[in-house]
Amino acid sequence: MESPRGTGPAGAAGAPASKEAQEGAGIRSRRRLRKGKARASRLTHGMDLHTMTQSLVTLAEDNMAFFSSQGPGETARRLLGVFAGVREQALGLEPVLGRLLGVAHLFDLDSETPANGYRSLVHTARCCLVHLLHKSRYVASNRRSIFFRSGHNLAELEAYLAALTQLRALAYYAQRLLTTNQPGRLFFEGDEGLTADFLREYVTLHKGCFYGRCLGFQFTPAIRPFLQTVSIGLVSFGEHYKRNETGLGVTASSLFTGGRFAIDPELRGAEFERITQNLDVHFWKAFWNITEIEVLSSLANMASATVRVSRLLSLPPKPFEMPLAADAKLTITVSPPLAHTGPGPILARLISYDLREGQDSEELNSLVKSEGPRSLELRPRPQQAPRSRSLLVHIHGGGFVAQTSKSHEPYLKSWAQELGTPILSIDYSLAPEAPFPRALEECFYAYCWAIKHCALLGSTGERICLAGDSAGGNLCFTVSLRAAAYGVRVPDGIMAAYPATMLQPAASPSRLLSLMDPLLPLSVLSKCVSAYAGAETEDHSDSDQKALGMMGLVRRDTALLLRDLRMGASSWLNSFLELSGRKSHKTSSPASVPMRRSVSEAALAQPEGPLGRDPVKSRTMQDLSLRSSSEASDTSELSLSAETLGPSKPSDVNFLLGPEDVPEEAVAIDELRTEDQCRSASTRAGAAFPEGFHPRRSSQGATRIPFYSSPIVKNPFMSPLLAPDCMLQTLPPVHIVACALDPMLDDSVMFARRLRSLGQPVTLRVVEDLPHGFLSLAALCRETREATALCVERIRLVLSPPGTAAPAPHRGLERRLAPATPPRTPPA
Repeated sequence: MESPRGTGPAGAAGAPASKEAQEGAGIRSRRRLRKGKARASRLTHGMDLHTMTQSLVTLAEDNMAFFSSQGPGETARRLLGVFAGVREQALGLEPVLGRLLGVAHLFDLDSETPANGYRSLVHTARCCLVHLLHKSRYVASNRRSIFFRSGHNLAELEAYLAALTQLRALAYYAQRLLTTNQPGRLFFEGDEGLTADFLREYVTLHKGCFYGRCLGFQFTPAIRPFLQTVSIGLVSFGEHYKRNETGLGVTASSLFTGGRFAIDPELRGAEFERITQNLDVHFWKAFWNITEIEVLSSLANMASATVRVSRLLSLPPKPFEMPLAADAKLTITVSPPLAHTGPGPILARLISYDLREGQDSEELNSLVKSEGPRSLELRPRPQQAPRSRSLLVHIHGGGFVAQTSKSHEPYLKSWAQELGTPILSIDYSLAPEAPFPRALEECFYAYCWAIKHCALLGSTGERICLAGDSAGGNLCFTVSLRAAAYGVRVPDGIMAAYPATMLQPAASPSRLLSLMDPLLPLSVLSKCVSAYAGAETEDHSDSDQKALGMMGLVRRDTALLLRDLRMGASSWLNSFLELSGRKSHKTSSPASVPMRRSVSEAALAQPEGPLGRDPVKSRTMQDLSLRSSSEASDTSELSLSAETLGPSKPSDVNFLLGPEDVPEEAVAIDELRTEDQCRSASTRAGAAFPEGFHPRRSSQGATRIPFYSSPIVKNPFMSPLLAPDCMLQTLPPVHIVACALDPMLDDSVMFARRLRSLGQPVTLRVVEDLPHGFLSLAALCRETREATALCVERIRLVLSPPGTAAPAPHRGLERRLAPATPPRTPPA
């Protein structure tokens, strides 16, 4: 008879089986929970705007009734105030979003591509409402539980209430744009003084709430941990930027001081806002170039595809002859770049999955620039692959001020593997040291050199594609325009990922998203464009640092490391002591308020003045010694004033669709304009907020954005959207991949609409829930991989000979490429 305790062999085997069964049950339970949450999320996202708003209002009122009966406690009072604020903002936001949705379809490229800044703004507001709806349901279900974390939930509700308040302000701004712009146009065209007034009002809005607990709420959840890491690194890096620390010193300092930003989201948001508004373009150049550090780039390359060739070439600045496209018997001389710094070599990186004929020739080897161990990636092979029929010329992004081909090498290696074609990535000179048109001249020279010497690059040059992202997309368009102007061969097609086509300061609905975008804030965008236009050319190099020499820098950084080890340990200790010490001040007198409240609680007590500041937040900034904004306010810099801009005059270029092309838009928007004029008297620009609504204003002081009306930004070789029709008609087929939540979305939509109106071949694919710059995050998650595969698919269309199907993925792929999913767009 078997023992009831299972002491025999069967019992010994039964114990592990029972444990495995319990673990399996736990896994199944967690899986069911995730599926339940996903199902609830799908149901919520499937709600129409009115149903969602009413559900949120009902839950808010239910929670208000509960917490109003919980006595005079501080937590109950604050929760009551939060839900009252949620109810008020949701009811005020619904009609504005409804009006925007009613006309958003009029600005789409076509019915199959429902994407523009108005849709994106509504989608972002819906994401915030969805989060508040889920949190309100959670509170309603768990508020009586002894495990209910009232402090944590209160802080999150306050943060999202502040975000919802600011989104409501953005919706009013978008409505103002809708009634001010010409029919069918996303960018404001006309009185530059009006644009200045609009942007001056817009930049006074508080932004810190979007960089704390709410950071990246509008993006796919897989991206949010990365964004949080970047934001912590950014604010830590910013603390040491002014000390002129480099290398080991700044890395160690950022490591230790980053702890308090990780545990305090409100502090991180406030510091992030200060940095974006006050630090110059040289800071952003230094921060974005962190990926150029050998250790980080080596780690990234370890995780990328392995290629046979990755060599940095130095193209000599010598003139050469190029045949004309119309008559190959005639030639034109292509001169080396001369703007600003005179002739000099142009760097470009050759990447090829296979070693092809010509890539190990003596002529090419003479152009190789040594990179240390990296130059050893090319080793003699007994056999060489034949030359490819195609060539990809790549131009990297980075706001015209940062990064090189090394930063983009990981995904370029994958492209070389998947496409089976050599890639030449151009390292153009960067602003502000080399402003426009230096980068354009270098990219055009390298493009022409690649066509003439394609045999050295392992290609026959039958098909040539230009590809680039962000600023690189801008340069792809302008290089092609310049090639057509010179009469030389234009590429067979262009693939541009989230390109910048409009560098003239102009308001648009997607630009409003820069208020909350952690990777492309408006102030940073303006500083990069200003540097590229030559408005910021001062040299910030440190002469003392140059005088130290290499050994001096090592000794200095070692001393800084030892100092920061002490300071960092103290900072960690003080951070935890501060958090624990706050509890002891609950009974303090009203005069001694706690050091800091959450962002959204302060927003509830916001003064009603249109430009009022939160006194609590002002004290917070002083307590944290973040006074650099006020100290720097006395320095002379370009402002947003109409006087700086000079006399207002309409634009000289009618760069968008004419009124005769958009009769439906004219009728619909005229109705909105009439309704708006009846509702309130219009200011020159700005919000015209309804009575009683006051968004939260920035506590960082006046924002100094380098806003200017220099004629150079209207140059079609700088802003291709402003190019005349005759120039745009010379472009080859254009394939654009844009992001629905990108502040640059309207650049892509309007450029595609412009080309479509001229009968030019153009495609626009819009991916949802991803930030600007997703190509550099290609290996991060499934969504970025799918978006990158979509870019590869567009390139493959260009490289395929006319009349043939696109080639299959390259034989070297270890996995089958998943078909690119159709672009998901914000729900209408």
